[in-house]
Amino acid sequence: MTASTAPALLEVRDLYAGYLDFDILRGVDLEVHPGEIVCVIGPNGAGKSTVFRAIYGLIKVRKGLVRFDGGEITNFAPQDVLRSGIAIVPQLRSVFPQMTVLENLEMGMFLEKDRARIRERIDVIFGLFPRLAERARQRIGTMSGGEQRMLEIGRALLLEPKLIMMDEPSAGLAPSITRMIFDHIERLNAEIGLTILMIEQNARQGLETSHRGYVLELGQNTYTGTGQELIDNPEVRRAFLGAR
Repeated sequence: MTASTAPALLEVRDLYAGYLDFDILRGVDLEVHPGEIVCVIGPNGAGKSTVFRAIYGLIKVRKGLVRFDGGEITNFAPQDVLRSGIAIVPQLRSVFPQMTVLENLEMGMFLEKDRARIRERIDVIFGLFPRLAERARQRIGTMSGGEQRMLEIGRALLLEPKLIMMDEPSAGLAPSITRMIFDHIERLNAEIGLTILMIEQNARQGLETSHRGYVLELGQNTYTGTGQELIDNPEVRRAFLGAR
């Protein structure tokens, strides 16, 4: 995969954020260009999820800047980040297990009041994910983890975001299902130009899927490059890819 040369859609500059009086992030920089898949990897406790929480307004940015689509969104409330065009697929399951696929998708359109528009967007998602269309009336709690993750991605697409942030898309999934989810991510990027920023503990899979990547350690950038450059970097390979 090759990196985009378009201006950055998302820019994070010199970001400091954390909890109480302690900064987990200490000067993090990253950017995502339109049409890119960008992956953030690093050890547990490196600050990967904290970056997402800071971008999405779930914790306060103490210092630094978050810009999206040309405008500053630093410390925006989460609902305003969503309205600006950023959707999130959280690591923990966010589906309603007692509701059907269709009901879950309808819940994802809570910002939209036009019923015709809701139906139109759900039809688009069913077109992208035929398996969800086949199971529209099935309760989510009876479906596999991979199907539930597929629904979460589809639900995030409902409001036509300019960027989707995915926190550990492979979390809790079997290897074969993980491959299916990453195939969906690559397909959505190729077919509709979906721009994605993701955190992924499966570092090799994440980097293989991505145009570019960042390595965080102790709340700071340590390496950046194309996905393949990071895979080929001996230090990254030793520390994160299980290679000698």
